[in-house]
Amino acid sequence: MKNKGVTRRKFLGRTTAAVGLGVLSHPSFSARVFGANDRLVMGIIGSGGMGRGHMDRFKRRGADWAAVCDVYEVNRDAGLENAGAKATGYLDHRKLLERKDIDAVLIASPEHWHHDHLVDAVQAGKDAYCEKPLSWSIEQGANMVAEVRKSGRIVQVGMQRRSSPAIHECKRIIDEGTLGEINLVRAEWYWNMDLNRKAVLSSKLDWDRFVGSAPKQAFDPIRFRNWRYFWGFSGGNMTDQGTHLLDVVQWFTNTTQPLAATCHGKVYKLHPAETPDTFCAVFEYPGFSCTWTLTYMNSFQSGWGIIFHGRKATLELCEEGYRVYQEPWDPKRYAYSRWQAPKPIIEDLCGGLTSTEPHIENFLESVKSRREPNATIEIGHQAVRTLHLANIAQQKGARAVLAADGKTVTV
Repeated sequence: MKNKGVTRRKFLGRTTAAVGLGVLSHPSFSARVFGANDRLVMGIIGSGGMGRGHMDRFKRRGADWAAVCDVYEVNRDAGLENAGAKATGYLDHRKLLERKDIDAVLIASPEHWHHDHLVDAVQAGKDAYCEKPLSWSIEQGANMVAEVRKSGRIVQVGMQRRSSPAIHECKRIIDEGTLGEINLVRAEWYWNMDLNRKAVLSSKLDWDRFVGSAPKQAFDPIRFRNWRYFWGFSGGNMTDQGTHLLDVVQWFTNTTQPLAATCHGKVYKLHPAETPDTFCAVFEYPGFSCTWTLTYMNSFQSGWGIIFHGRKATLELCEEGYRVYQEPWDPKRYAYSRWQAPKPIIEDLCGGLTSTEPHIENFLESVKSRREPNATIEIGHQAVRTLHLANIAQQKGARAVLAADGKTVTV
């Protein structure tokens, strides 16, 4: 990457304050001291496609898989194949957590299970890498923060942009004042998607356990395969994809929550989904506005992007890298053209900005050093809390206001 102020080696070595003595004296704190070459012993809760992909990445970074838990036997068996011959399979995550030899767990279950899986894990004395979005509701998220801090465990939320050197470089550019005052941010995601209609072997699925805290309902393969599109299991792509992008917005602008949100969204294509496949949310922050737009029926500019509009310059950020454009654009050449942009004053098209490898490496190093990871439990909660607010606004058809306490919502 060009003009880097943070090398990858320096970045991965950065950590925040060390764990205090109060945490070290907690009864659940692991007595195991890791050497530089020691491999962590891990278990996974939720060994679907995403979870199994992470398993391979963890193995490459020095983890051994001893246990696999999933409510669907097909996924459990596939996870065991990834883990190796010595691993044991479980239907009940609590049985996995009883094992004293497991140092940490990867939680890759549907988000309506994240609260119980994470709280049970830290109360059992396990460190955890928990997939995003952190929580199913604002209340759950606040409780998860409290329980993690009470336990003293290391928890990394799977928001890998927090461990991307290129994205850290963008943060530095903003902090140096290159953009000037930012009054508008646009977060966007465009994909052309279809529902997963692959058959489910109901005889190999514990449906009631999968449903868990969601409203009781009859087995439905569409809901199992596409749980993210149903309110009882998820906050939809508002929280799933939005957690990635709104975290960057709040991080770069040194904010932790909006004042209020409005949102319009509907299911236009992905029937019988409940959570919108197309929406536009507007968040009000002190000093700037942020729009968050997603559609799964059109792939124009396929993927994600965030644009920070400052008074001195504009930062455009996406998977390929980033560009900075000086203000103002030459009105004689560009005022009426959407097809030709001026030459950027800063550009780095390094690619791969959302690689999970650095984020996993950061978590493993944090477990060994007992220092905070890049995406702490608080960061995960603050990011998804903003999106929960937008979902409330969309469902109520009204402006949703978040009080300063970060918990009270009025519409």
